[in-house]
Amino acid sequence: MGVNEGSIGKINIKRSTNNITTRLVETKAPYISYINLENTGFVHNGFSTRIGGVSTGVFSSMNFSWNLGDTQENVIKNFDIFLKENGFSNPVMSHQTHTVNVKRVTKEDIGKGIYRQRDYHDIDGLITNEPGITLVTSYADCVPLYIVDTKNKAIGLSHSGWRGTVERMGEKTILAMAEEFGTKPEDIIAAIGPSICVRCYEVSEDVAYKFKDKFNCIVREYEKYKENDIFTDTENIVYRKKNGKYMINLWAANYKVLTDAGVGKENISMPDICTCCNKDILFSHRGHMGKRGNLCAFMEIVHK
Repeated sequence: MGVNEGSIGKINIKRSTNNITTRLVETKAPYISYINLENTGFVHNGFSTRIGGVSTGVFSSMNFSWNLGDTQENVIKNFDIFLKENGFSNPVMSHQTHTVNVKRVTKEDIGKGIYRQRDYHDIDGLITNEPGITLVTSYADCVPLYIVDTKNKAIGLSHSGWRGTVERMGEKTILAMAEEFGTKPEDIIAAIGPSICVRCYEVSEDVAYKFKDKFNCIVREYEKYKENDIFTDTENIVYRKKNGKYMINLWAANYKVLTDAGVGKENISMPDICTCCNKDILFSHRGHMGKRGNLCAFMEIVHK
C-alpha cells in the first residue's frame, strides 16, 4: 500500500495507508478527527490544518504560535475562529519543551497559554476529567497522543517528539491518569495523531541509536523495506540507509509505548496522514525547512 492521493471536498489530502482512521471535517476552519475517539460518545477531538485563519506569509493561515514570528493578535484571532467554528470551548494550552511532564487541568486553568499567562512551565502533557475544558497541544511534525479513559471519563493529550518518544511520553501520561483518576490501561481508547512518517523522518546515528537502545530493536536496511507498507509497520522502528543516515518510525515507536503500557492493540488508532507529505495543508518543520507556523491538537470531554 502506498500513498493515496484524493480529494476530500475541496481539500486534497495524501493518505499514508488504506487503513483509514481519520476523517476531515470541512468547516470554515477544517480539522482532522479520529473516528475511534468520536465513537466513545463523550469526547470531541480535532487536529487543525493550515486553512481558515488570518495569518500570512509562511504562517498562512491558521497558525497557532506567536513564538515563531507571527503576531499575537493574529494567533489569538486564529484561536477565536477555530474554537468557535468547531465547537471547542474553554481551552488550556501546554508549555512544550520536549519533557515528559504531565499536568492535571481544572477549570482554574481555563484560558492559560492563549488568553492569559500560564503559571506552569515545561508541560508537554495535559490531563483532565472535567467536562467543558479543551486540552490543547501544538505540533509541526511531532506526535500527538490522544488518550481516553472510557470507564472514568478522563482524557489525556500529550506531545511526543523524538525525545518524548524515547522517554515514553505515552506511558507517562497513562501513569499520571492512573494516579489522578484511577485509569486502567484496559479501559483506554487511544490515537496516535498526524505527524511525520518514517519515509520523511531522517535522523543522525546518535538519535537512531537512542531508539535502538531504548526499544531494544533491530536496525533494518531501509532500501530493502521502503517499498513495503512501512507507514503502519508496528514491529520495526529504526532503518539504516546506504548514505549512513537513519529513518525513524515514530508511529511504530509510540504504538509500542502504548501497548507496553497495557493498552489493547485493537484500541489504538494509527495515523493515516503524514504532516510532511501534506505540507500544503499542514505545517511541517521538515517539509518547510523551519519556516512555518504551528498546528494544534484539541480534545474535550463534552459530557460525563
